[in-house]
Amino acid sequence: MRFLLDAEQLDFARSLDAMLTAAETPSVVREWGAGNPGPGRALWSRLAGAGVFALAAPEAYEGVGPLPVELAVAFVELGRHAVPGPLVETVAATGLLARLAELGESGPAKRLLPGMVAGECVASVLFPGRGPYALDADAADAVLAVGGGELRLAPGHGPVQPSIDPARRLSRPLPGGELIATAPQLADAVAHATGWARLAAAAQCLGVAETLLHRTVAYVKQRTQFGTPIGSFQAVKHRLADTLVAVEFARPLLYGAALSLAPRDVAAAKVTAGEAAYAAARTALQLHGAVGYTDELDLSLWLRKARALREAWGSPGECRAEVLAG
Repeated sequence: MRFLLDAEQLDFARSLDAMLTAAETPSVVREWGAGNPGPGRALWSRLAGAGVFALAAPEAYEGVGPLPVELAVAFVELGRHAVPGPLVETVAATGLLARLAELGESGPAKRLLPGMVAGECVASVLFPGRGPYALDADAADAVLAVGGGELRLAPGHGPVQPSIDPARRLSRPLPGGELIATAPQLADAVAHATGWARLAAAAQCLGVAETLLHRTVAYVKQRTQFGTPIGSFQAVKHRLADTLVAVEFARPLLYGAALSLAPRDVAAAKVTAGEAAYAAARTALQLHGAVGYTDELDLSLWLRKARALREAWGSPGECRAEVLAG
């Protein structure tokens, strides 16, 4: 079976690519990692204007969704450009609130979803089993913390912790806060939101892998040894070919998962895209040589993101276990 995007979806991807290329995202990423979210918030507003945050939200709350294929298209582009911020977490928050509304608890959705869709409310989440830290809680307007059968708005956050990716700022939400839902279906809503977040993370991984491969191919055409571009060496060609196969193998799994939204399919897409990003990072680092380790090289922004996203919203082991259990 072939999963091909239609003309409208391809146009959407091209429009996001053009906007993010003009935004010079590497400088935005560095500012975000340094604790200055201003440029990132400005870009966030532009993404909201393009409809990115409306894709997972129902029309009743100012959204246009749910449109999982279009969401995957958008997040591939966000990964390709290394856009910082709790992008996946905002999708998770959207999915959580939308599901609660479906189950009869519409108050939180009415209160928060329109602002999230409009880009006025940047959200992060803390779900059971996802570790003790919320991503970019210091830059978020709302942190939704689930625990003990309750959904609360965290009243703040603790110190920012070091992360493998400086642009992924981690901190513990403070306990307590406003209670906004105690629905008995909260576990179902968390599972639903996790599926959407995992799909978005898989799409980000694919976009990261594409950029790492593209940049590495361009570099090996320029770098020479013995007066010859290293891209002409057979071993280099084989390494790049293996990486390309991994990327292209992940692509149909991602869009297939977006069509079905079956937990097993989404888990398969996440592990495959995550491993493709990790393989692309290893290839890029090896073929760039010592320069690949430098922070000054923009490549480092994608290298670090590949490693972090591989584990986010389902490690390879967790996703493989879900595929086998399904």
